[in-house]
Amino acid sequence: MTSPARIPRISFTALVLAAVAALLSALLGPSAAQAAPGESRPVYSYDHAIRESVWVDTGLDGDADGRTDRVAADIVRPAEPAQQGRRIPVIMDASPYYSCCGRGNESQKKTYDDRGRPAGFPLFYDNYFVPRGYATVLVDLAGTNRSDGCVDVGGPSDIHSARAVVDWLAGRGRAYTARTGGRPVAAGWSNGRTGMIGKSWDATIANGVAATGVSGLKTIVPISGISSWYDYYFSQGAPLYDSGPDSLAGLVESPATGTHCAAVQRALAAGAPRSGDWTPLWTARDYVRDAGKVRASVFLVHGMQDLNVRTRHAGQWWDALARHGVERKIWLSQTGHVDPFDYRRGAWVTTLHHWFDHYLMGYDNGIERAPGADVERAPGHWSTDARWPAPGTATTVLRPRAGSAPGVGILGTAQAPRGTTETFTDDPRHGEADWAARAGQPTADKAGFSTGALRRPLRLSGSGTVTVTATPSTSTAHLSAVLVDLGPATIRNYTADGEGITTLDRRTCWGLGTPADTGCFKETAADTRKVAYTVFSRGWADLGTYADARKGRPLTPGKPYTITLHLAASDHVVPAGHRLALLVGGTDAGLIDPPASRPALTLDLSRTSAALPLTGGAPAFARATAGAPRPPSGGAPLDGLAPPHAPSRLPAGG
Repeated sequence: MTSPARIPRISFTALVLAAVAALLSALLGPSAAQAAPGESRPVYSYDHAIRESVWVDTGLDGDADGRTDRVAADIVRPAEPAQQGRRIPVIMDASPYYSCCGRGNESQKKTYDDRGRPAGFPLFYDNYFVPRGYATVLVDLAGTNRSDGCVDVGGPSDIHSARAVVDWLAGRGRAYTARTGGRPVAAGWSNGRTGMIGKSWDATIANGVAATGVSGLKTIVPISGISSWYDYYFSQGAPLYDSGPDSLAGLVESPATGTHCAAVQRALAAGAPRSGDWTPLWTARDYVRDAGKVRASVFLVHGMQDLNVRTRHAGQWWDALARHGVERKIWLSQTGHVDPFDYRRGAWVTTLHHWFDHYLMGYDNGIERAPGADVERAPGHWSTDARWPAPGTATTVLRPRAGSAPGVGILGTAQAPRGTTETFTDDPRHGEADWAARAGQPTADKAGFSTGALRRPLRLSGSGTVTVTATPSTSTAHLSAVLVDLGPATIRNYTADGEGITTLDRRTCWGLGTPADTGCFKETAADTRKVAYTVFSRGWADLGTYADARKGRPLTPGKPYTITLHLAASDHVVPAGHRLALLVGGTDAGLIDPPASRPALTLDLSRTSAALPLTGGAPAFARATAGAPRPPSGGAPLDGLAPPHAPSRLPAGG
């Protein structure tokens, strides 16, 4: 039974055209039929779609029970193509969240009928794409929901359990009709072309599977995905959480794993010491190093204010893919950890439809020739570029100089005289919101440097770095560097629970549905706030990693150390009349954990600089700051968002 009237509505004319397309498909075959409409159309029944489960053999024995693990793959696919002798492509989302935590803004979980067949799938992919001739396959990662094995948090078991399904869909793997025993089953209905999609951990799995170079994976759409698990837990040695991947595994594992997975969790704990040192465990979970193996196209989506899976993941993955010539597209929003379905719904569904049609069905719809980057400039307002970072962007070195008050200096291109210093003391109670609110005031917990009011807009597009020479007073120290736009704006309220969106009561429907899976979802709206400053990029490090980013060392009090902090990728325009500021502090409260002591840190300004991705490079900075007055000091605190609270330790986004 199809659910009642849904949006977008289908006119009588559209239904006639769909029927004609279906007839062409039956009479002329796939290539001729696809050439006629220009895009896949909803010509197949969702009511009568085939709903089935298979268990794919991974060839691994992660739970050490003496049998190779099988992972559950739940499938919804249209019945008609197989009846016509046609094979179809697959949209696949492999996740650990289908029973524990749910997917999407409404935390939906899989549901099954009284015979154990899939009844309700989270999200809209099945409702929208199955009538258009795609199969939707949702995979329970090893150790979760109805799958065997153990969760190893982005490691070989996680990645191989998803890759095994891609192999099976391409005719290379083994699957069965039951978790144990059962009869062998082949994916004879699949044409071997798979696209992976998902948010957060799901997106991470898509990155990891693509980095294996598996044949048959034609495209991935990672939304807020991790590209290196070390960078999820640490930032250059500075801990971002007070726990490790063993705790995360325990949160998502199925109760059926029992004691079988205790050894895996112990190995996770042992391999991820809280020291922040790089270990072989992190190497096995670093997909960036294998970007050269990626055969799939990549449509990368990320929130620039995501404080859970921070945009360093997007930036380093994007840059690595670029170095290897991977075909790619990017969307960058002003939200936090939010799916584009919940901040740009109509455009997202249309773009995703065209993307999958091109890479999975072979339509020549021009999506690969369209602008390669969409960036949200203000809530709900987007700009496009041919590629990203923006054309004409060049690394430009800016330098801090002392100002008229202690800790309130100038940001420009001139180098500070030798011997010029600024000193601050780490205060773990304060962070970027406190520093930015008092950017123009001397405070004991940060040093700040800003331009004067800009004469022209200044765009920063990409990833930057800040190199600091600092002398600590203790043997341990953490450093934070943030870029701030000082000026009034209306922005998404990314530190609130909705991370930039608010959920409404009314629903719209996308695709077709059944009573068990309506395809109808709550609408959302932008949650906005008027602010006097915007923090738009951040970087953190343990100063003890000054000599080796992969291993910390004790510091000698009174000795200067030089370290380069990597800033998270961003794309931000500082408007004319605003000021660009660089703030340097210790612990960024709520975002990194404090060191063992509370050091005073003295910055050598002559040996401190920021290498920033400015569109137009140094000439653009010179034009924007020409004749600008010296930045003021003092004044009342500026209004901003509420300080960031400690982000979720679960990269879920449900």
